[in-house]
Amino acid sequence: MKYEAVIFDLFGTLVDNFPPIAFRQLLTQIADVLQAPAEEFIHIWNGELWPRRVRGEFATMHETFRYVCARLGVEPGEEQLEQAARMRYDYSRRSLVPRVDTVETLRCLKEAGYARALISDCSMEIPQLWESSALAPLIDVPIFSCVVKLKKPDPHIYALAFERLGIPAERCLYVGDGGSRELTGATDAGMQAVLICAPHEKEKGHGEHQQEVDGWQGPRIETVKEVLALVDETLEV
Repeated sequence: MKYEAVIFDLFGTLVDNFPPIAFRQLLTQIADVLQAPAEEFIHIWNGELWPRRVRGEFATMHETFRYVCARLGVEPGEEQLEQAARMRYDYSRRSLVPRVDTVETLRCLKEAGYARALISDCSMEIPQLWESSALAPLIDVPIFSCVVKLKKPDPHIYALAFERLGIPAERCLYVGDGGSRELTGATDAGMQAVLICAPHEKEKGHGEHQQEVDGWQGPRIETVKEVLALVDETLEV
């Protein structure tokens, strides 16, 4: 057995990335609820706040919204904060829907004896919603950046996965869409890394990780189920 474990990214890999237009509409609606200027709110949320959110600097969604609003000179009430938080949680919950072949692929890996781990750069609502998702029972070791306060491609976040799995880097396969320079980080950590680039995601573009995607010289796949052939040619869903 060449590999003993597969470590997956979450968004853009096991589930789809947030659709840019729909996500912008959500942030605009949240800004309206908080009575904050939408463009400035979105600029802060998607810009300087992103690395701070995924490193777990804000304990609650309310705290995050208060920070942005304070920057914009706005003081929302508790009802507004609660409504805005509910909108964000509802959107994130709907986003944790596995891709069509994800669940069966993870089940197949589990039945074949491969450990499954997850490393996701995300803010606090994802680990809070995780246990109610269809993916939770199929992942042995979930690692969320906002919980461990580490962000890809920091080598320590990959090392944490190896430690919790009890499996060395060279026996792990990493699969991700290239966000946060995760493939470079995984390779530097000693793993074989695979780029997943679903055709319907190509239409959205790759945003900040376009350079990683364009320059990737390693293996590429388009569907989650293609992972099976990479670990064992006899596996299929």
